[in-house]
Amino acid sequence: MKFVLEVDLTDGTLADDAVGELGRILRYWAGNLRHYALEPGDGSAIHDSSYEEVGRWHVAAPGA
Repeated sequence: MKFVLEVDLTDGTLADDAVGELGRILRYWAGNLRHYALEPGDGSAIHDSSYEEVGRWHVAAPGA
């Protein structure tokens, strides 16, 4: 399986403080992953500290 995390750094809070916001997002999702089975099809939207959607993560089948 493949874990894919995609974050758009071009707008809003992420554009203003990409390093800080991306660090916060990675810390949050690292702690939150235990709530998921991590099977193909699992995924969720990713939000910045202003609660704007800035990306998504998902689990893909092998070779996808």
